[in-house]
Amino acid sequence: MNRATQLADIQSRIAAACSKAGRPDSAVKLLAVSKTFPLSDILEFHSCGQTSFGENYLQEALDKITQLADPPNAQTTGTHIDWHFIGPIQSNKTKPIAENFSWVHSVDRLKIAQRLSEQRPANLPPLNVLVQINTSGEDSKSGVNPDQAIDLCMAIQGMKNLALRGLMTIPSNTDNTDQLKIEFLKCKSVFDALNVQGLKLDTLSMGMSADLELAIECGSSCVRVGSALFGARDYSK
Repeated sequence: MNRATQLADIQSRIAAACSKAGRPDSAVKLLAVSKTFPLSDILEFHSCGQTSFGENYLQEALDKITQLADPPNAQTTGTHIDWHFIGPIQSNKTKPIAENFSWVHSVDRLKIAQRLSEQRPANLPPLNVLVQINTSGEDSKSGVNPDQAIDLCMAIQGMKNLALRGLMTIPSNTDNTDQLKIEFLKCKSVFDALNVQGLKLDTLSMGMSADLELAIECGSSCVRVGSALFGARDYSK
C-alpha cells in the first residue's frame, strides 16, 4: 500500500468517526507520529499533504530536523513541517525542544513550562503547549493529576513565550472500551472546566491508531497516529 492510500485510509476513518459523532471533518486534525522512522518516510507523507509530525525521542527528532536543512533535502526546506514533541520531557532537554518545535504535547510540571518559556528564542512565535493529564492514575504514566491541572494551566497562561492550546492524555493500555471512554471523558471534563474559566482552549489531543474513533466520540480534536500510517516499528535499530 502506498503512502497516499495509507493517509487517505486514516483520513476516511477520522471523517467517518466525526460523522458518527455529529462533528465536521475539520474538527479533528491528524498528527502523524513518526518516531523510529526516517526522514524519507516523513517526506513521502508530506508530499501527500500531511504537514504535522510528532516525535517522542529528542535526539532522533533533532537529527531529522537537521537533515531536512541539509543536502540532498535542500530543495524541501521551503516546505513547512510542524514538528510536535510528544514524549516525556527532562529538565535538561527543554532548551532544544524550545528552539526546534512548534508544539509540545507533554508539559506536566510548572518547572518544565517555565524553562520552555525562558528558553524559547525571541525570533520565534510563542511555543504551542498542551498540558498532559494522567487520566489512568498509573504511576508509570507521565501527566499531572486531573485535580491539579487547572492550577498548572492557569500558571502557564501567564507565560509570555508559551501559548496554552489545550490538553493531552495517554489512556490505559487496554482493549476495554468502557475504561478508555471513562479516561477520555475525564480529560474532556477538565478541558471544558478550563474553558468555562475563560482560557479559550482549542486542542484536545486524545486517541491513537487503535482507539481514534472512540477518542473522537469523546471530543478529541487531534489524534496521534503512528503504526496505522507508518507500519510496525522496529525498536531494535
